[in-house]
Amino acid sequence: MTLNLITLAAKSPEIFGINLIDSVDFLELVTRFSFNLLVTVILVRYLYYPVTQRKDYLFTNILIGSSVFLLCFLLDNVKLQLGFALGLFAVFGIIRYRTNPIPIKEMTYLFIIIGISVINALANKKVSYAELVFTNLVIVLITFLLEKVFLLKHESSKTILYEKINLIRPDKREELLKDLEERTGITIRRIEIGRIDFLRDTARIKIFYYEADNHIPEYDDFYTPDEDDE
Repeated sequence: MTLNLITLAAKSPEIFGINLIDSVDFLELVTRFSFNLLVTVILVRYLYYPVTQRKDYLFTNILIGSSVFLLCFLLDNVKLQLGFALGLFAVFGIIRYRTNPIPIKEMTYLFIIIGISVINALANKKVSYAELVFTNLVIVLITFLLEKVFLLKHESSKTILYEKINLIRPDKREELLKDLEERTGITIRRIEIGRIDFLRDTARIKIFYYEADNHIPEYDDFYTPDEDDE
């Protein structure tokens, strides 16, 4: 079978000096890409999404994983290899969308997706398929244990701008919690009172809650401070 593929690749017609199709390399690309996509979907769709319900990051992680894999796989032939891979980590490691910073958990998943895509794309003949599969399975297993076993409840937070400034007093804490829960619909675990503006009669309050106990809308904060408020 391998001999037939090599013979077919050797007879492949050329356009401008480039083979129309290299059967062996094309088969390797399809196989590796399918494997990488499978691992990415397991991580993002079945481990990350059920916990966070964030469709925007589901979309981002799958597309970035696929793009990074194809980029690394195709450019591997120009011998950039390790330096190119480290460059990708440096670039994507400082990614920050202009409107909202990426939360640390989402950044971790993004780093994992980029990492396994680079590994799957740049693994050469010195790395056996057993080692490659083991590496991917270890990443999936550790992520599964952290999400589903060890961290049964993930604490999240949101920042709101609160106008009932008379309730921020220590003796009004229970009344403040009750009002926040009624208005947000979130079972609040704890709160932190930040900046207080007596001129505008407002206070910036950070609420903490368990995601498993609440169905939260798909946005980062109820209130996102403007640059003028900083």
